[in-house]
Amino acid sequence: MKNVVVYCLVFIFLSAGLSSCTDEKETLSFASISDYAPLSIGKYITYRVDSLVFTNFGRNIEIHKYQMRHVVDAQFTDGMGRPSYRIIRYISDSTGTNPWQPDGTYYITSLNDQLEVVEDNRRVIKLHQPIRAEFVWRGNRFLPTDPYEPLYNFSNDDAMADWDFRIDGDPTSFTYRGNTYNNVLSIEAIDEAFNIPIINQNVYASRSRSVEKFSKNIGLVYRQHELWEHQPNTGGSGGPYKVGFGITQWMIDRN
Repeated sequence: MKNVVVYCLVFIFLSAGLSSCTDEKETLSFASISDYAPLSIGKYITYRVDSLVFTNFGRNIEIHKYQMRHVVDAQFTDGMGRPSYRIIRYISDSTGTNPWQPDGTYYITSLNDQLEVVEDNRRVIKLHQPIRAEFVWRGNRFLPTDPYEPLYNFSNDDAMADWDFRIDGDPTSFTYRGNTYNNVLSIEAIDEAFNIPIINQNVYASRSRSVEKFSKNIGLVYRQHELWEHQPNTGGSGGPYKVGFGITQWMIDRN
């Protein structure tokens, strides 16, 4: 009789445990695309910008400083029938005191699973679901071979379609040039350097760096996109030169 009681108790506990495991379902929830890229007509973000420029046939290095304001101008339907937004860029001097002048447009299409940006006929998937640490996607898969030619004749863009965009860890705070941004999601696209720093001018070198940071309920707050190469030009006249560009921008104002 005693054994029967023991068996019954064991059966009851096992049944309760199995029932508990069956009834308890794990629910995974991720942030939405719109959490990190909110879009509404009239919204703007102002950035300070440092632009890396090679002048004098690539033999001089200059940093051009200015401000740029990105304004959500209108909503429209793109060629695939999807709701999209037109963004107008305005440019001013580095202090923002000169009148704002139009400086071009680009388009953003925010879908449930991804955020696409089309600028200068280059379509890039900036964000992709699920928004979780270490998730990877091919953000440049719509780009053609050598997307920056003929403007830049370098090798940095030879395999851009193969870049792995990666969410670098969980959202965190980020500080740059005295500005602190909270709940920031960092998207790493590439970080490659060859023979950098340049010690020998007669040796080829290159730098490819692309990272963007999005703050929750704000949007893009920081971007570094730098692609250039150093050519020793040992058999030509004029000596070594550089070809490419770089841009670093960070949010200083918004509405």
